Amino acid sequence: MSLNDECHGTTPSAAEINAQIRKLWSRADGRLSDDQRREYARLVTLWATAVRDEVVEAA
Repeated sequence: MSLNDECHGTTPSAAEINAQIRKLWSRADGRLSDDQRREYARLVTLWATAVRDEVVEAA
């Protein structure tokens, strides 16, 4: 998923976002740079929204 996907209404699943978070950490070698921390915060926010949306859909 890219920023363009988000802007065009494509909503990734919580699992897809989680995979991106894992990939970010695997590339970071245990320490996140300032840019990586911002990306991590963005991804965690997206993940939380996706989880909430998936729970609401299931209900």
